Amino acid sequence: MQTAQGLQDDQQKWLEIIRPKSNALDFKIKDVLRYKDLLFLLVRRDFIATYKQTILGPLWFFLQPILTTIMFALVFGRIAGIPTDGIPMILFYLSGLTLWNYFSECLNKTATVLKDNAEIFGKVYFPRIVMPLSIIVSNLIKLTIQLMLFLLIWAYYVIVGNVVHPNIAILLLPVLIIIMGGLGLGFGMIITSMTTKYRDLVFLLTFGVQLLMYATPVIYPLSNIHNHTLKLLIMANPMTSIIETFRYAFLGSGQFNILALSYSACFMLIALVVGILVFNKVEKSFMDTV
Repeated sequence: MQTAQGLQDDQQKWLEIIRPKSNALDFKIKDVLRYKDLLFLLVRRDFIATYKQTILGPLWFFLQPILTTIMFALVFGRIAGIPTDGIPMILFYLSGLTLWNYFSECLNKTATVLKDNAEIFGKVYFPRIVMPLSIIVSNLIKLTIQLMLFLLIWAYYVIVGNVVHPNIAILLLPVLIIIMGGLGLGFGMIITSMTTKYRDLVFLLTFGVQLLMYATPVIYPLSNIHNHTLKLLIMANPMTSIIETFRYAFLGSGQFNILALSYSACFMLIALVVGILVFNKVEKSFMDTV
């Protein structure tokens, strides 16, 4: 029979001992830092694999928002006649789409991360939270590219005309990105934890995100909503103040409200905490149900 000293000596030979975590609210910051190389590899994989076998490759990063913006301008601007607060339609729609695409892709991809990567999780150990974090970071690269496109068009209108009025609120851009990423990560971890048992949520999510866009001032200005009750419902959406603040900062047209932005930040923190709680609880046993 092996003595306690012998067991301790055997344990010291291992670089890492995996034990079940008892603390559900564990952000695993140390673990993420230890596996930062894996995080970067996953980000690189997501970024390259998306357009690896396509003809146009990374050009799709530019083509997708441009084509969608043109379609919105034709349908909602020309045909439906929805006003854009005096802002050129291409700038108005592109500003909303750029932010919305980042949030929606973070949410959609994070919401299926456990199901999509079950084979990897079943073969090797690493902090599971690294996988959803890699999605947020890889989408951040895409957001940066699309923001460059927006800024090029925005700079043209700033130089040649007097239709946009940027202001000091531009400095809030990093805060807006953090709130969007946190919302996508928090809600995504909640949904992915539930989809291990309830697969119908995947279909509901796709449909729900599409509907949520119309409850967000992406294709219309908040100032165009005159019904008080409807306006309150739209402002209850945490993405509303983010898009309105972005337009106010770069275009001078949105409705900037520090209380509304603080509400979005608090909403993000709550979603993130709940998401980590649920994710940490489910990751211990999700392989039995996936």
